[in-house]
Amino acid sequence: MADEAKAKGNAAFAAGRFEEAAQHFSDAVALAPDNHYDECIKDCDKAVERGRELHADFKMIARALTRKGTVLAKLAKSSKDYDVAIETFQKALTEHRNPDTLKKLNDAERAKKELEQQEYYDPKIADEEREKGNEYFKQQKYPEAVKHYTEALRRNPKDPKVYSNRAACYTKLGAMPEGLKDAEKCIELDPTFSKGYTRKGAIQFFMKEYDKALETYQAGLKHDPKNPELLDGVRRCVEQINKASRGELSQEELKERQARAMQDPEIQNILKDPIMQQVLTDLQENPKAAQAHLKNPGVMAKIQKLVSAGIVQMR
Repeated sequence: MADEAKAKGNAAFAAGRFEEAAQHFSDAVALAPDNHYDECIKDCDKAVERGRELHADFKMIARALTRKGTVLAKLAKSSKDYDVAIETFQKALTEHRNPDTLKKLNDAERAKKELEQQEYYDPKIADEEREKGNEYFKQQKYPEAVKHYTEALRRNPKDPKVYSNRAACYTKLGAMPEGLKDAEKCIELDPTFSKGYTRKGAIQFFMKEYDKALETYQAGLKHDPKNPELLDGVRRCVEQINKASRGELSQEELKERQARAMQDPEIQNILKDPIMQQVLTDLQENPKAAQAHLKNPGVMAKIQKLVSAGIVQMR
């Protein structure tokens, strides 16, 4: 079957029917048995060479290179060398940017990365690196600790404790976005691990996102109801939220909180909702109508969200 498709491709190519030839050659590659891959690669090289001689369409050259890359990617599954396939796909894309070729390139790059991670995986070394990181953390040498925690994660990317530890380092270094990302990854890997929630909540509290921090602490309490750090986090968040709702914050603090809250897509959606716009108007101008609105659990939840974020003050 592969030989027949190849013969048809050669005939079409000789006749100058390049698109037809390309399709037959693609079929030949797909049908070729494993021990014929070298021959397929040679055919693709010949097609590229011949195409350049005849000034064939760039698309034709790109398709031949893509076929070669496809064969090389199949061989890489056993040889564990994806570099040649990746390079071939990249050459094909310089001839013609085809979505199928781009997908094959992305697949090959992903396969290479996964292979590298598998070969580098070593839980024992990961534990050793984590302990080194812990020692540096105790010495308050946070950049060094981050370095060892990062190496531990390269050796074992599924350890939630290391993400928690690195989040703590980032917090000490003032790198809040990185710390938040690690805390969220920690929770993703182990939703029952309370440290992930305390790390995330602490970062959100530091960033004065008290409403988000409160949600984080409450989520952690679902898994660990008596955790003192989580309970204290809730208390501190409620205290800050109540200050805002009672108007006890300075104008500068209030504006800062409101500006940060307005960047939250959830807050934006609430304020764009026509029903909520009417509710907010009634809260200011028509208290009786507002009371009726607040009996609706959905509306009340959104109002509470706005209060927690400092957007609405209830005095």
